[in-house]
Amino acid sequence: MNLLIALIVGAVSGYIASRILGGDGFGLLGNIVVGVIGGIIGDWIIREAKISMMSGIFGTFISSVGGAIVLLFLLGFLKTYTSGGKSARRR
Repeated sequence: MNLLIALIVGAVSGYIASRILGGDGFGLLGNIVVGVIGGIIGDWIIREAKISMMSGIFGTFISSVGGAIVLLFLLGFLKTYTSGGKSARRR
């Protein structure tokens, strides 16, 4: 049951994070991956910053969305950086 909840929270978190940053989402599997990795990143950031966070599913969801936003921002930065400063989008 915990795995199912983690996958659902990951999918929703990945989708919301991509929408906040102006994307359209990555499909179900992509959103799950982004959300779960984002949850790990968000949990790490909250622990290292010693931020008091509410417990339960809502606190997990908030940290997962925050971590997913950080992950997507860093991936976008790396994509732009590795393209030699050119726009990552082709016209």
